[in-house]
Amino acid sequence: MWIRLVLCFVFSLTVLTVDVRRTVAADVNDELVQLVVSLLSDSDKDMRALGFEQIRNEAPGKAATQQFAALLQKLPPSTQVGLLSALADRADRSARPAVVELLESQPAPAVRVAAIRALGSLGTSQDTPRFVEFVSKGTDNDRTAAFASLVSLRGEDVSQAIVQQMAGAESNAQVELIRVLTTRRALDVVPDLLQAAVGSDATVRSAAMQALGKLGSTGQIPGMVQGVLKAKRGAEQAAAEKNLMFVCRRSGEPDQQAEPLLAAINKLNSADRVTLLSTVGRVGGPSALKVIEQALNDRKQHSAGLRALCNWPNASVAPQLIKVISTDKHRGHATTALRALIRIAPLPDGRSDLEKLDLLKLAMQLCQRDEERKLALKRASAIRIPETLRFVLPYMDQPGFSDQACETIVELAHHRNLREPNEAEFHQALDQVIATSKNATVVDRANRYKRDETWVRPK
Repeated sequence: MWIRLVLCFVFSLTVLTVDVRRTVAADVNDELVQLVVSLLSDSDKDMRALGFEQIRNEAPGKAATQQFAALLQKLPPSTQVGLLSALADRADRSARPAVVELLESQPAPAVRVAAIRALGSLGTSQDTPRFVEFVSKGTDNDRTAAFASLVSLRGEDVSQAIVQQMAGAESNAQVELIRVLTTRRALDVVPDLLQAAVGSDATVRSAAMQALGKLGSTGQIPGMVQGVLKAKRGAEQAAAEKNLMFVCRRSGEPDQQAEPLLAAINKLNSADRVTLLSTVGRVGGPSALKVIEQALNDRKQHSAGLRALCNWPNASVAPQLIKVISTDKHRGHATTALRALIRIAPLPDGRSDLEKLDLLKLAMQLCQRDEERKLALKRASAIRIPETLRFVLPYMDQPGFSDQACETIVELAHHRNLREPNEAEFHQALDQVIATSKNATVVDRANRYKRDETWVRPK
């Protein structure tokens, strides 16, 4: 052990000497390189770690990098992994040929993953096909490393190289590559994403629309409209609408966010305009409401207008929903509107918590079925005031609503800034939950909150 310490001391002195010499001579110091090489071959991991640190921070220059990289094929796997990490941190692309050669030699799995990661720092766009191969057919670790390397790969042509690889890749690989482009914030390939959003593969379309939801701007709204129209009705179309909504919400003041969307929709035929009403409802705003109210008053468009109204992003349309609930002769329409009213009641939109609770209480009064009453009790957990606890408590004594009431109470109690100022009231309610609930998780949470302990929500 003492010998090792002395060697480290001697090595440090040597490095200092070399640093002094380096100020005089620009050439790479062969003595330092050879010392580092000897450290990498040492059986002591601390000595090897010292060598890796010197590779990262000392002996600059292409010649030294190439000498270090040349050791890759000569070292045991554990040392190869460390050397690859050090070369990646060194970020000198002259090490790239040696890393590529190591990858092609079918190394041990851990070495292969380290080489893939290193190539992310040392590679070029020419390595894109190699990464795509690992993304498509590699192990889980290979895919994770290749994804990270594609994200970090340097070069103005990298994003276009990734797009070119998408053309012949399987759909699952295309989805991963779109995720890479999104993480890279590759704005230069947005036109390619718009094309993918109207392709024949639903999974690729969905991934492209999700990417556009993060990267898109007002100029992409007309193209994304086509993506919504191409999407299969149901979950895919709903997701496409939401991603288009995200772009609209970045387009200006809240009251004007629907304007670019409406401008794009006005160029469509009447059937497509009706299809896009649902998206208009998600964006909201005065102009959107005018269009939707026109549809509500049109017998042929009434159902589409109602769907749009039920997608509204805040509670400003509560009067319109209440009117539908009260007057629409179609039972399904009234139920849909009621569920939408329950959804929007607690949404944050400038109203006070008491106003939100009052609207939820009104929705509860309008309920005709227990399913909607339970939904209202569940939504109550989003209104975090003691008055909500008092609203929910009586339902604990009603067999049909007791379970949901217990869940809502523990959800309210989860928030310490609500629970602690109203400790006596909450403790009494939690005691009742413990005595009433048959759900072990709910009872456990109630006990924890009584003891002022935390509870971590499962992922």
